[in-house]
Amino acid sequence: MTDNAADVRGDSGPGVAQLVASRVLDVPDFPKPGIVFKDLMPLFSDGDVFRQVIDEIIKHHGADSFDVVAGVEARGFVLAAAVAYATGKGVVPIRKAGKLPRAVFSSSYALEYGEATLEVHQDAFVEGQRVLVLDDVLATGGTAGAALDLVERAGGTISGFTVPLELSFLNGRDRLAPRTVHAMLTV
Repeated sequence: MTDNAADVRGDSGPGVAQLVASRVLDVPDFPKPGIVFKDLMPLFSDGDVFRQVIDEIIKHHGADSFDVVAGVEARGFVLAAAVAYATGKGVVPIRKAGKLPRAVFSSSYALEYGEATLEVHQDAFVEGQRVLVLDDVLATGGTAGAALDLVERAGGTISGFTVPLELSFLNGRDRLAPRTVHAMLTV
């Protein structure tokens, strides 16, 4: 956790960045040696902080700027469900390969520590539907890029993309350009 407010920055300002930073734990050597996993579970489990994060996502994008919320497996599901509920919108999961029962679009990508594939139902979105995409962490941009591409392949239009945490040293934002990234905390 980061304690010094001067050390934090994010697209929603230093106050929100500090709020997120206060609830992120570093877990060394997970999921494999040499990787420092950023655990957001303390943020999710603190009801007051979680509510403030969800409220900030909605405030940043505006509840009328999207028709449905998509969450990237697995922690993105938590954020997406909360934003969808708070705004009265639907929620669509973007899942790891093999988890969805109907016809899917698939996208494979490289992670900072391996490879993975994401999928979304082919009928997940109505053509042109405005989709707010949420995930927990932006690292290399592989997961986010695959998720955003899947939304578009399934007929959705990206209205926004938000993560509570961006690892800027992995340059994921650059990989997603020209799409706009909203990161609440950038380290």
